[in-house]
Amino acid sequence: MSFVKPRIWGYSLPAALLLMAPFDILASLAMDIYLPVVPAMPGILHTTPTVIQLTLALYMVTLGLGQILFGPLSDRIGRRPVLIGGALLFASASLLLAMTASAPVFVGLRFLQGMGASAALVATFATVRDVYAEKPEGAVIYGMFSSILAFVPALGPIAGAVLANLYGWRAIFFTLAILAAVALVHAWRRWPETRSTDRPAPKAAFRKILGSYAFWTYTLGFSTAMGAFFVFFSTAPRVLIGQAGFSEMAFSVAFATVALVMIATTRCARALIARWGIPGSLARGMGTILLGAALLAAGQLLWTASFWTFVLPMWIIAIGMIFAASVTANGALQEFGAVAGTAVALHFCVQSLIVAGAGTVLVVLLDGDTAWPLIAYCTVMTSATLTALAGLQRRKTRSGTSPAL
Repeated sequence: MSFVKPRIWGYSLPAALLLMAPFDILASLAMDIYLPVVPAMPGILHTTPTVIQLTLALYMVTLGLGQILFGPLSDRIGRRPVLIGGALLFASASLLLAMTASAPVFVGLRFLQGMGASAALVATFATVRDVYAEKPEGAVIYGMFSSILAFVPALGPIAGAVLANLYGWRAIFFTLAILAAVALVHAWRRWPETRSTDRPAPKAAFRKILGSYAFWTYTLGFSTAMGAFFVFFSTAPRVLIGQAGFSEMAFSVAFATVALVMIATTRCARALIARWGIPGSLARGMGTILLGAALLAAGQLLWTASFWTFVLPMWIIAIGMIFAASVTANGALQEFGAVAGTAVALHFCVQSLIVAGAGTVLVVLLDGDTAWPLIAYCTVMTSATLTALAGLQRRKTRSGTSPAL
């Protein structure tokens, strides 16, 4: 039975990105823009550094695990109400964060802010799945979202530092509230419901989704791509500033070049992804990441830390990240059109747990002042993904539905 959309999504690709991207940006920005004032917050709120650290961890955990709640909810009541409600909660919590002077209230509001961001993010990605599942524009949107995740950590802390220096720490949260309110008004006017209405609201389908080999294969691929950037983000300051002697500004510029490579790859990837298909693009993305890891290892063994031995190989990894991240959502979710919200939630939740767990363990166990954590993560995760993809292709070959790599 085909899906029937309540309204036609008639937006051009740029218009769709303008409508959707703010929610992806805000979810990440709420973490990164706050970082410059974290050392000062214990004194400001008359609390301990441990409590302030809790506000960071709590936001991250809520952003990931909240999707388990909002994914099924968006399948039952629709994408639009979850998006609007999440954006309203995010904006309200951000405004109240700017006005509070109580540490317990601040912690609680960060929890609510994370819940709002989680709801908006789930509804956004479920809408992409509803509208662009069978279209090449879907890969472009997912790739652009991946590029946004590179730019925000690079520029967010700088913006936070500027706001705090000029207007005080409260300006950071006032800014988040204003940006969320603008995105909310835009979505209220122009975001149609895209959930299928030709069947009853589905029951939660966790067992079916988690039992899908394709879901795990492509979620593993997405975890590889996003985790590579997470480990790079975690080690780059120690390698480039601590070992290579970069200034903070030089580091920021070098870091930003990786984001520029991701943006450029996104603009060029559409035709290649259409030619290679979903499994072919994932395989080539993993191969490119593995090549970058090999170059990192060569630089680590033969030369000292520098732009050429650390950042340049990361450009190669970034290209592979975009080819992988542009197709993994469609690959993981293509069997679950009727429960796309739930599938999106599990996809991102599982990915966040893999990245946070494996990435953190490698940074802690290996020398975080070197490229070895990044080399290890890329090598292990790409190998696991390619093994899973080969297994998926064998299954499809037996069923007679395997596309070529």
